[in-house]
Amino acid sequence: QVQLVESGGGLVQPGGSLRLSCATSGFTLDAYAIGWFRQAPGKEREGVSYISSTDNSTRYAGFVMGRFTISRDYAKNTVYLQMNSLKPEDTAVYYCAADAGTTSYHWSYVRKYAYWGQGTQVTVSS
Repeated sequence: QVQLVESGGGLVQPGGSLRLSCATSGFTLDAYAIGWFRQAPGKEREGVSYISSTDNSTRYAGFVMGRFTISRDYAKNTVYLQMNSLKPEDTAVYYCAADAGTTSYHWSYVRKYAYWGQGTQVTVSS
């Protein structure tokens, strides 16, 4: 069955870096776009980044632009989110999700994605 498993979260000081991984199984990675989302306590889940299935084009939320980078490794069936210059407001549970669609339109909409991982906690604090 389709599975997405996030890892790489943890506690990091402001200004530090983390690399999150989204290991996928049960489907062909090149047939699905992958989105990264996050949810802080008391807040709605929000889109962070996206990589398409068709041309590997990427999208980023404005609040992470220039700090986060999404990439995929087809050989490992894994999508990464490199997070640099982390801020306390980046603290959240981070989720990856898979979308069989071929357009990045509405990439940050939760309902666009059929499959979700369980999440990994990222805490940015001194």
